[in-house]
Amino acid sequence: MTLNVKGMSCGFCINSIEGSVGELTGVSNMKVNLDSGTGSVEFNPNEVTLDKIKEPIDDQGYDVQ
Repeated sequence: MTLNVKGMSCGFCINSIEGSVGELTGVSNMKVNLDSGTGSVEFNPNEVTLDKIKEPIDDQGYDVQ
């Protein structure tokens, strides 16, 4: 699934988002693309919800849709 993430500006943003989402149970992969302002996430919907994936991104001050 691809998420639109606004407010990212640097490599720290990428590492922060990939790290916080990537450690969630049920998330197998999280890759952020700074140029397109997107994040691609692979997850098991039986283990984690989309809202739970968006939560750590939102908590860091980014606008995620």
